[in-house]
Amino acid sequence: MKAIKIFSYNLLAICLGMMCSCSDMLDEELFSQMAPENFLTTQEGIKSTLDAAYAEGYLNGYSHHSVRNIEEWCTDIEWETGGGENRTAVLMINFTWDASVGWMYGDMWLKPYRAIRNANVVLENVEGADISDDLKQTYTAEARFVRALSYYYLHTWFGPVPLRQSPEDDIYLARPSEEEMRQFIESELLAVIPGLPAPGQEQAYGRATNGGARALLTKFYLNTKQWQKAADMAQEVMDMGDYSLYPDYAMLFRVENERNSEFILSYPQIPNSPGNNYINGAFPDGFASDPETGLTFQNSWRNWAAQYRLYDSFYNSFEEGDARMDLIIDSYINGQGNTVSLLDNNNTRSFKYWPDPNGLGNEHGNDVPGVRYADILLSRAEALNELNGPNQTSIDLINMVRERAELDPLELSDFTSAEELRQHLLNERAWEFYSEGKRREDQIRMGTFVSSAIDRGITNAKPIHVLFPIPQAALDANEMLVQNEGY
Repeated sequence: MKAIKIFSYNLLAICLGMMCSCSDMLDEELFSQMAPENFLTTQEGIKSTLDAAYAEGYLNGYSHHSVRNIEEWCTDIEWETGGGENRTAVLMINFTWDASVGWMYGDMWLKPYRAIRNANVVLENVEGADISDDLKQTYTAEARFVRALSYYYLHTWFGPVPLRQSPEDDIYLARPSEEEMRQFIESELLAVIPGLPAPGQEQAYGRATNGGARALLTKFYLNTKQWQKAADMAQEVMDMGDYSLYPDYAMLFRVENERNSEFILSYPQIPNSPGNNYINGAFPDGFASDPETGLTFQNSWRNWAAQYRLYDSFYNSFEEGDARMDLIIDSYINGQGNTVSLLDNNNTRSFKYWPDPNGLGNEHGNDVPGVRYADILLSRAEALNELNGPNQTSIDLINMVRERAELDPLELSDFTSAEELRQHLLNERAWEFYSEGKRREDQIRMGTFVSSAIDRGITNAKPIHVLFPIPQAALDANEMLVQNEGY
């Protein structure tokens, strides 16, 4: 009996021990580097959060598609018909957009602010991470660059927006003044230049470099009409000696040539996702091949119902022999073997993002240029013209771009006023940067955005349209936000 009792007690003790052990197992302490409390103390954690900031802050995949279209369809270069996108296209073409446009909220407001959030998380945690001081400096500079890039775009689209600089900021923030917004973007970009890697390093491709920061500053100064600073910063980029014009414009944007010395700031795309999907809307209906180049449509590509078309006024504005026209098709062969003309119906097509042979479905691998060296040359030419009127340096810079386009050089005597050279630069930039999402900002800066729309018959275009409306969903989420005037 005693033996049975002792056995029973021992069995009870074992059971209680097993029960305690199960509880202990459920509460097991984690020692992995990927544990939540450890994640941002490791190189893997900091880098993955920084990569997430890049993914949101860079224009890639469908976000590039949406932003580029929003910025081009309200200009004198391109328009669109057909497909589900036409709902947005009509608003942009007719200057009837409002605060409810989905692309403006999802791709132009939420994505940049998600990039800013991720960058702020990196900046809050990088000093305490178990990584080398050199990496801390690089990651800090990259995070500040992505944050500044995001604010640069937000400012270009919406004007001053709430400046979130820490995850601990109040939920509701008011909009800063224009001066405060400009000062923040400028000071951040200037501060990161010493800490960013030099261009040309393999690991730097597709990431921020000190050349990319200088190039973005050049564009920021130009678009805010800080002419002397724009001219000086463009010269700094040129003096680096790392960049040059790619010799063949027609080949510049092809996948096989995207790692070139002209793309200073570029947004990588992959033929899977996120990829470049512009060409799907550029293919004309029933496109089978291009008689000029022999390009033949592949079954792995897509031809959307949405059709991206160029205005005849733009197509006809090119000078005769301009090699940049080689990436615009004006006829094609359809599936029945018939040649179809695209002329005289506002229907020529931009094939700047030449189809990727390895493109799959909607996605092609053509990287998107954020800032090209040609932009730096023309930006300095413009800034010097605004400062001094027509001058030989500006003419020489423009001629560098024209020489690649196989055009005759300009002469200083061709221009008698700053206004005349400004108009030529506006045209030159259209011929050089069509389909790259630059036209809206160029027209706004040179004062033709609204008047050009009115000339096209868009009589309700008004000065308020130089800014887009703060998205309604953003206003609903922040009681301190104030809408842009006129919306």
